[in-house]
Amino acid sequence: MSDDAAIRRKLRALATALRQFHSALLDKAREDHEFMHGPVRSPYEMFNLVTSHPNFQWLRPLSGLMATLDEVLDTKDLTLTGQQVRDVRQALDVLFSQTEPAFAEFRKGYDAAKERPAVAQADARWREVRDSLSSLSA
Repeated sequence: MSDDAAIRRKLRALATALRQFHSALLDKAREDHEFMHGPVRSPYEMFNLVTSHPNFQWLRPLSGLMATLDEVLDTKDLTLTGQQVRDVRQALDVLFSQTEPAFAEFRKGYDAAKERPAVAQADARWREVRDSLSSLSA
């Protein structure tokens, strides 16, 4: 298997794990919102909340990172190298860094959700996949 194929396979696994993590965080945000405002009645209403309501704003940095990763993976004429792996790892490190003020709101929401079993399980899974990338970024 070529380096590109191996990197692409691992980054796709990371993208999948991040989607599951994002979904678990989104479930928590939805429950919090419904507690205060009543049930979300349709997928369309949920979409509008996620894209425009302040209760969901904290998730946007992770959503953006995932969209960027998907764009990289969908670029057919790009040969993936250890540089893309390093870039993804660095972006995740910055997002979760306790010293990066730009993502303090994300970390606050994450900290409030991380004790939930579904969030903790999905969190452990994406971190496991991320850690498996270290051999590809050398």
